[in-house]
Amino acid sequence: MPDENPTPGENLTRGDRSFGDMERDALYLLTDPGRQPPLWSVPDIGRELAYFDPECVITPLLRVGLIYKTSDGFVFATPAAYHLVGLVGHVA
Repeated sequence: MPDENPTPGENLTRGDRSFGDMERDALYLLTDPGRQPPLWSVPDIGRELAYFDPECVITPLLRVGLIYKTSDGFVFATPAAYHLVGLVGHVA
């Protein structure tokens, strides 16, 4: 039986999505100019990505400086994240 509580940093998959794909999708969600608001709650990101542990998805992005987290638990993209997405575009 697979581990029901995955550890952050493992090579994880959820159905046909890898953990890296979910990180990328979260970053695209935060940098999409057509979506509002640019400030997201972590649970809302989890609902949008249909993933049970959104903290696990955003923590690596926080550590590398692509998103910031406010004291009340909201996250938003850094200028570096916008620059990265501008360089590579939204790759599917």
